[in-house]
Amino acid sequence: MLAGLTRELRTSVLAIVAFTVLLGLAYPLAITGIAQVAFKDKADGSLVVQGGKVTGSRLIGAARVVDTGAKDPDGNAITRPDPRYFQPRPSSTGYSAEVTSFANRGPNSAAARYFYRDGLRAYLKLNRPGNPGLTAPGVPADAVTASASGVDPHISEADARIQARRVAAARRFLPERVAALLRASTSGRLLGVVGERVVNVTDLNVALDREAS
Repeated sequence: MLAGLTRELRTSVLAIVAFTVLLGLAYPLAITGIAQVAFKDKADGSLVVQGGKVTGSRLIGAARVVDTGAKDPDGNAITRPDPRYFQPRPSSTGYSAEVTSFANRGPNSAAARYFYRDGLRAYLKLNRPGNPGLTAPGVPADAVTASASGVDPHISEADARIQARRVAAARRFLPERVAALLRASTSGRLLGVVGERVVNVTDLNVALDREAS
């Protein structure tokens, strides 16, 4: 009986060691190696490098703002959107790469009503100079609603087209020039039928800076 128990224990230990080496070491290392060879940029986080420095990731949206020089009651800098850049969707995380979160605002939430009201007003204030006829019904829903992750870099084509007029005016670019960069940063539907065409704001803003340099 003792010999049988020892044999079972030895088999169990060997199985644990074997599967730990196989699934805990060999498999992750193999997948990592394949990813580094076949998809190095994506495996490394699709990093954005500008001027020799990492400034972000193509997988994460980032608001482009300017400091107003003022501070709120808590001592935080008050900023405003930089009109020279396309702005991503609102974020519940401040576009932090360290955490993702959704807004969790229900349809009957008073907080949601005020959030969307303020967001809509801010969007119209920023973009109406380039779109004189723009009214609340013409604002795409994604322009004032946060994504599920809070860091989504994509916006709808409708939102991008509205912002394009403002960006072109702020940078003194021909509208056709901005439109061409917009098209280059647009992704089609999955398999041509699933989802909607979207614009990667991070890629587009990098392209704008490159075009201006």
